[in-house]
Amino acid sequence: VLVVESGGVSVATGGSLRLSCSASVFRFDETLMGWFRQAPGNECELVSRIRSDSSTHYADSVKGRFTISRDNSKNTVYLQMTSLKPDDTAVYHCAAVGVECRALSNWGQGTQVTVSS
Repeated sequence: VLVVESGGVSVATGGSLRLSCSASVFRFDETLMGWFRQAPGNECELVSRIRSDSSTHYADSVKGRFTISRDNSKNTVYLQMTSLKPDDTAVYHCAAVGVECRALSNWGQGTQVTVSS
């Protein structure tokens, strides 16, 4: 296990959550990290990524609602999620960008986010 994701719970539409990802990655501070999500029947989606200099990128589906950040002193990546929608329901994984979706479970177990309408 390279990462431990946490913070996923069930919330109502419009709610907020903060996901955490504690990583045991060599040279974490130099690693481009991302949050991915996988919902049943849907393709895996890279929702956000953050570079070592903390520059960020977001998928259109979450832009303006999610904020990714990192604390290199703690080898941790965060995902602040606001204005949650039922379409955000998924298992959220963090990993280095470039990891194939089928390999995400090799990094960590993921954390389930469920948004009820």
